[in-house]
Amino acid sequence: MKRLVTLFAITLAVLVSFDGMAQMSKKEAKEWKKRLKKTSPESFKNMIDENKSMKSQVSSLRSELNSVDDQLAAKDEQVNQYAAQAADLRDQLAKANAKANNAGSGAGGNINENVGVVFKVQIGAYKEIDLSDDNSKSFGSEKSDLNKYTIGVFKDYWEADTFKKYIREMGVKDAWIVSYRDGQRVDIKEVLEGKS
Repeated sequence: MKRLVTLFAITLAVLVSFDGMAQMSKKEAKEWKKRLKKTSPESFKNMIDENKSMKSQVSSLRSELNSVDDQLAAKDEQVNQYAAQAADLRDQLAKANAKANNAGSGAGGNINENVGVVFKVQIGAYKEIDLSDDNSKSFGSEKSDLNKYTIGVFKDYWEADTFKKYIREMGVKDAWIVSYRDGQRVDIKEVLEGKS
């Protein structure tokens, strides 16, 4: 049996060496023949088994690399989506800022607050905070038991509502619409029902 295994190993080695010799120089071929003669069948078998094991590991690592590449591509796509969302949010913020500037300079600057019905967006009512020194045209304050602060002046309720939504998007979650008739604050239901 040992002779058969040895003969098989030598035959296999010769076949492998012929393939290798086509690519090797004569000197290299002689060196490998000497090494092959010194190799026992067990060590040759171990080398063949190790070679198969290494090929299997290479195959496994290649599929793992492909999986990681796919995950990386998915993450890149997700990053691109987030970048697009960030750009969209920047555009929305720019529009909201432009709308806020227009409320103060355009709509609020040209509207007489003491004549007819106007709508403002109230951004807060505070007991201890007093910002009445701000002289901005679009920033209004009203004192009673609380210091109430509004921004923007609109003749149309729906314009005020749109502006309120922009203000909320910017982070003032408690912004709401208040109404005035001839310079006096009135209940918004009364104004909306009276206008219908």
